Amino acid sequence: MSTEKTAETAPVFAERRWFYPSALIHELDLGIDTTRSGRRPRRTARDWAVDFCCFLLAVLVGLLGIQTLIDNPAVPHSLAVADQVLGALSCAAIWLRRRWPLGLAAVMTPVSFVSETSGGVAVIVLFSLAVHRPFRCVAWVGGAHMVLAPLYFWWRPDPEVPYLAFLVLFMVLMGAVVGWGMFVRSKRQLMLSLRDRARRAETEARLRAEQAQRGAREAIAREMHDVLAHRLTLLSVHAGALEFRPDAPREEIVRAAGVIRESAHEALQDLREIIGVLRAGESDDAGRPQPTLAALDRLVAESREAGTEVALDRRVADSGGAPASVGRAAYRIVQEALTNARKHAPGTEVTVAVTGGPGEDLAVSVHNTAPAGEISPVPGAGQGLIGLTERATLAGGTLEHGPTPDGGFEVRARLPWG
Repeated sequence: MSTEKTAETAPVFAERRWFYPSALIHELDLGIDTTRSGRRPRRTARDWAVDFCCFLLAVLVGLLGIQTLIDNPAVPHSLAVADQVLGALSCAAIWLRRRWPLGLAAVMTPVSFVSETSGGVAVIVLFSLAVHRPFRCVAWVGGAHMVLAPLYFWWRPDPEVPYLAFLVLFMVLMGAVVGWGMFVRSKRQLMLSLRDRARRAETEARLRAEQAQRGAREAIAREMHDVLAHRLTLLSVHAGALEFRPDAPREEIVRAAGVIRESAHEALQDLREIIGVLRAGESDDAGRPQPTLAALDRLVAESREAGTEVALDRRVADSGGAPASVGRAAYRIVQEALTNARKHAPGTEVTVAVTGGPGEDLAVSVHNTAPAGEISPVPGAGQGLIGLTERATLAGGTLEHGPTPDGGFEVRARLPWG
């Protein structure tokens, strides 16, 4: 059970703890202090009341046994006195039935055989044993009573009740006591099992919530990488051009500055939207409009404005009817591939091919030729391609990437369009 649930349940349970046995409170473990210095559970008001009633019942049965001894002239006076002493000690020992139920029941088996005034204590102790210990312990002690019962009634016959009737009555009484005790034990075990089920259910629910939250954060992180990497790469490319060509014509400088300003504005706007999604605690699908296949033209136009030669080959039937997950995944794959081409192979020609339609896979391919000069120093951690592979897998497709025989690089993906 979680800490929050325990904190909510324990005060309510503490208000009625007098109604429950101390052993059950200890087993439920609801954060209530039921022990003293690490010793056995503290008795509740219910424990005191039940133990006192059991003590009174044992004393009452003992008094009836004393009367039987007095009325039986065949019993010597010394034996009657010894019987009463054992009965008194047995009644006092009944307060130990919670601490040592098996040991007390084992001791009371021979004591009740020789002491008539201890019969009530033996029955009560057998009931406690059935409540607090497994059935095998009850079977051994109960079986010993069953074996000694015929000998006891033969040794101390009752002149008013037939031997067989008394024996049958005793067997029925023992069966009822054991059955009642096992019923109480089964109810307690049921409460404990329900407690364990509730704990497991709450733990599983908490784990599912954490997994869902982690998945939402990972989706937002992928979205942030896909969006901001594209914008910031545009900024890096144009800023590098201004740095290495300070003598460029005024028109090119103005155009590059405009692209930088627009890209910075769009990156800031995307960042605000994603941060808004984080603050709202929602997934990226609910926080901002998602791109589709129809947005590929605009994406290619942005790359061309940044100076990348891009050839778009789009042969898609009913591109507007593509599933949202397929269109979004295809757009992000093309976006990340163009971003990587600008970073790691500037000045190369990039070919984007998107083919497919309803009822068949959507094939996406982005290929760039081998770079003519040095590799761009713009750093890359490789997380983009990993994110694209996960995105394609979540959409039910596959993604492959790697160098081509002509020295270039290609990203290939297949997305199901069922």
